[in-house]
Amino acid sequence: MAAAGWYHRDISQVVAEELLAKAGRDGSFLVRDSESVKGAYALCLLFQRHVYTYRILPDDEGQLSVQTIQGIQTKCFRTLLELIGAYQHPNNGLVTPLLHPVHRPRPAEDSDGEDARGWGHTVPCPGAPPSSRTHIPQQLHQRLQEQVHSSPASDFMGFMAEYLTHHVQDLQALCHGHPQLRHLSTALATACRALHSEIDFTLAGLETLARVFDPPVSPRSPAREQGFLSSDPDLELLLSKISTVNHLLSSLEKKVLKSLQETVTRHNLALPSVAVAPQPAARPLAMQNFEVKVGKSQRAALMVDVESGTVTVTKRGSGSLEEVIPHDKILQLIKYQSVQSKVRLVCARENQKSLSRDFIFPNARKREAFCQLLQLMKIQHSNLDEPEIISVYVGTWNMGSTPPPRSLASWLTSRGLGRTQDETTACIPHDIYVIGTQENSLGDHEWVEFLCASLKTLMAIDYRVVALQCLWSIKMVVLVKPEHQRRISHIHTSSVKTGIANTLGNKGAVGVSFLFNGTSFGFVNCHLASGSEKTHRRNQNYSDILHSLSLGDKRLGGFDLTLRFTHLFWFGDLNYRLDMDVQDILTHIVKKEFQALLAVDQLNLEREKNKVFLRFSEGDISFPPTYRYERGTRDTYVWQKSKPTGMRINVPSWCDRVLWKSHPETHVVCNSYGCTDDIVTSDHSPVFATFEVGVTSQFVPKEAPGSSPEALACIEWESIEVILKTTSRSKCYIEFHSYCLEEMQRSGENTFQNCDIPGFLKLGWSSKHLPVLNPILPDLEYLGDQHLLLSIKGVESCESYGECCLALRSAIGSTAQQFETFLFHRGEETGSVRGWMRVRVPRGRCGTRERLYEWISFEEEDAEPAAEPPMCPKPPPQRLRSRPRSLPEPATGYTNPAYFIFEGVP
Repeated sequence: MAAAGWYHRDISQVVAEELLAKAGRDGSFLVRDSESVKGAYALCLLFQRHVYTYRILPDDEGQLSVQTIQGIQTKCFRTLLELIGAYQHPNNGLVTPLLHPVHRPRPAEDSDGEDARGWGHTVPCPGAPPSSRTHIPQQLHQRLQEQVHSSPASDFMGFMAEYLTHHVQDLQALCHGHPQLRHLSTALATACRALHSEIDFTLAGLETLARVFDPPVSPRSPAREQGFLSSDPDLELLLSKISTVNHLLSSLEKKVLKSLQETVTRHNLALPSVAVAPQPAARPLAMQNFEVKVGKSQRAALMVDVESGTVTVTKRGSGSLEEVIPHDKILQLIKYQSVQSKVRLVCARENQKSLSRDFIFPNARKREAFCQLLQLMKIQHSNLDEPEIISVYVGTWNMGSTPPPRSLASWLTSRGLGRTQDETTACIPHDIYVIGTQENSLGDHEWVEFLCASLKTLMAIDYRVVALQCLWSIKMVVLVKPEHQRRISHIHTSSVKTGIANTLGNKGAVGVSFLFNGTSFGFVNCHLASGSEKTHRRNQNYSDILHSLSLGDKRLGGFDLTLRFTHLFWFGDLNYRLDMDVQDILTHIVKKEFQALLAVDQLNLEREKNKVFLRFSEGDISFPPTYRYERGTRDTYVWQKSKPTGMRINVPSWCDRVLWKSHPETHVVCNSYGCTDDIVTSDHSPVFATFEVGVTSQFVPKEAPGSSPEALACIEWESIEVILKTTSRSKCYIEFHSYCLEEMQRSGENTFQNCDIPGFLKLGWSSKHLPVLNPILPDLEYLGDQHLLLSIKGVESCESYGECCLALRSAIGSTAQQFETFLFHRGEETGSVRGWMRVRVPRGRCGTRERLYEWISFEEEDAEPAAEPPMCPKPPPQRLRSRPRSLPEPATGYTNPAYFIFEGVP
């Protein structure tokens, strides 16, 4: 029993319940890692169709005990094996003895002979001695044998084959808490013996050349001082030598240049004069002109001057200046949804009345460019100390292990195919650039310098590096304008390997998170498993990344990653393919019939099944599949690829994607989403997406604390109702987290419970058992930007059944407002929560103001406006929307039709 089949590592609570439900027998059990306490376990036990979860906690001496019902004496055990054995007998405080262990299911193998989670299928029980019969699965030896025939490094493969035969020694050491893999290090050092002499030879030459130009600065490297090749080569010594070579190569050019410059100065040598290019200055935006229609047939020209803050309207034909509109007279900009090229401008006049004028642009892209320029004008002339809206660029590109072209201009300025930037706005610099790459063969710093130089050439701005996070050839670079550097704080980076056995970084993800003033951002760049048939593996990769990336506020570590940030952007080579015959795909591409292809896109299909990216958004795809092109052209897809195992079909697909998820009632608009058509070094085309994002800053109340008796705001609950997809009968409580609260608050146990419907648990809380929450600041303007995170936790296990996010904005007022939303846990939908809440604000703290992004609205119907719109914009009528269409509408019933059964709907 050393390889305990009932120990399932870090599977989720949902998966554990599914496995027990399949087992179906009372007394079926399994053990998984605890989600609430590090180093602890959760014992899951099936009895009368319900799952009971008990915590197994270690004490200070490492002994394990089960938290059972009161009155039962606690027993301690040295190992998990001993504990499980003891509880197979009755009267130990469990609802039933442990009778039937539920073993880990054997993952289905894919075409590469490799399972979705790792190489082996048995998991050593924590604290148990490894079995002497532990062996490497046969498919590993078979795969290695296949590589020997196709690889010129057959001698190296021989060393590795010998290691695989004796790898059990490392496995035994690992089980005893020694993860150094000493035998692997010895095998690699022996296999790399010849590399030592090659590096020593190269090092000798490089160090000699370096000393010629800089004698005092180039001491002999530690690796060289130890001799050319020791009798027992060490892997760390080899890595040290490689690092020295890398350092010498990167610094040698600078040393030589410095030496030559000193020679020129010392000997007063005359050199041909070279014109030194001046440092580029920030380029002012040129005035932009737009041809528009006014009324049915009248043509006019709109000239936008961002620097002076004016819009000039000139009628065509007369040539006379009609009107100059200053920025502070523009009250509202209304985009029509029924006519994508139409916009309405609401302006103030001297007689205290307003005037509305409709303009029709040649196309939707011109209209968007006009709106972006007016938004930029408002920002530049707002006189605000801190920004309320910023632009974010997100780019992803699988570089195909080849160097990039000299220019990335089309990628960095969002030009090419799809929804692209108009030429009038393409070179407006973004506030934040987030650039993710896969199969990037450049050095980390070389790549960063290349990106910074490219942006400086295009935008005349020296962007600052916020973060660089790399995992093998997966890289992410975050750059910001210099004036924003002080606004960035709480930077966190993380990476997750999802390659073979989740130990290789050829596949996986890198993540970066930070605060921009008061708004939290998260970015994830990933490279998921390849192959048309590996949809399930990609889903598992997504789940592993979601669970393992360590980003954001540590106090929110128990929450789903997708709920920890105001805005989360997820992008990369997701590798989802099209489920259609390749010839049919090519026919649709030629005809630009993308909707037919998107209907069979694996990512869309899996999202519809709620398997991955729950409640994420993605821009409309109006560009051709970005993979797999013939290198050197964008005219031909190469869909056949020769592999050692035979011919492989790679159908053209939208592998490269950008998705995002934001807190409710926040501002985020995708302004462009497309790919380039002139960067041809890789078999993937670079993809770009740009966003307009609302941000908050540190709120400063008008009244200083203590200047008057403190009036408190309060968040009150009338009731909360929760439906969980679970077979548990556990009592639950709710945790409330928010940056507007001094500390986490907790409710009492639920006062209502119903588990009559199999597979669901319905819980209810009355107002008496829900806490009244008092935010740290009572101001309406502050509270309108705040959110609450709720976590539904079991009383016995203290583990979360699901989490959600609620916005305070729509609940502010004297009457309670209804809310309803999904519950998530580890990327899965686990239920629904709804109830009634209100946010009370003291009378003297009800002042607010319009945000810069709120003056742009959306018109649902092409209807005439009211005759006299108000001078100062007020909350718009229902037909006007200040939030983007990409965000889901509030639901009026349960989020999932499966829950309708609770209201008597069959």
